[in-house]
Amino acid sequence: MIVDVHAHTPTHRDVVPAGEACVFTSWRTDRPVVTTNTWADFDGAMSAADVAIVFNIAVADPAATTGIPHDPDRTNDATAEFVANDPARRIGFMSVDPTSSDCLEEAERCREMGLVGVKLGPNYQNFDPLGEPALAFYAYCERNALPILFHQGASPIRTAPLRYTYPLVTDEVALRFPELRIVMAHMGHPWGKETVATIRKHPHVYADVSSIYLRPWVCYESLLAAVEWGCTDKLLLGSDFPIANTGEAMAGLRGVNRILEGTALPRVPSELIERIIHADALSALGLTLGGAR
Repeated sequence: MIVDVHAHTPTHRDVVPAGEACVFTSWRTDRPVVTTNTWADFDGAMSAADVAIVFNIAVADPAATTGIPHDPDRTNDATAEFVANDPARRIGFMSVDPTSSDCLEEAERCREMGLVGVKLGPNYQNFDPLGEPALAFYAYCERNALPILFHQGASPIRTAPLRYTYPLVTDEVALRFPELRIVMAHMGHPWGKETVATIRKHPHVYADVSSIYLRPWVCYESLLAAVEWGCTDKLLLGSDFPIANTGEAMAGLRGVNRILEGTALPRVPSELIERIIHADALSALGLTLGGAR
């Protein structure tokens, strides 16, 4: 089974209203990214995945931070509705602000709606990932077996602090909460080696490979580090839809060695790439389809 652990909830159920289509040309060089997508767009783009984990990020102005506009008051409701439409192929993660006074109440409401994990972007949400409110929320997630997928690494958003997404911050979180299941998004790009050092030492910390294949050297360097340190089994497939789709992610991983033609640099073994593509992400994160555990 192919599980894509990193996809953003599409923003429109039906036709995108005139004037709301938002095109970004700076996120990747080979094609523009349309960030207001319909449910049908998602199904077409993600057809290579048997299952996708979907979420958005709880911020006051999504368009000003992530570039993916949606109603901030319906961040979690929109994901729950989307998952309920096809629970055999979709798993929903909530997003909350750990510093808000109603954080746990919102988390409980989301669990009742069937959301079974959490997406956090401390840089986009502007909270200290090692601050007391965040640590209290991680403890709640650990008690309730809610895996957390953290945005890790670079962002083009000028106001998003890089220090909040440095991979070694996740090491600190995992030391405090050893039973908390964590996914480090994008292999912490460009800090792939730091990400590898972190996932290698913590049994319940994983990394997804979303978007790294859009930068060939970052992809090669990060995957080779995982090979050399013997932890490719801690890598999970992800696309970062709508920036890319599952098919592109798979093709990008399989083409990781193309840049090495004519060199003596070590190759990333193709059999290890296939293991990443077919990783049992649901078992790793303690999840099953349909909201059950």
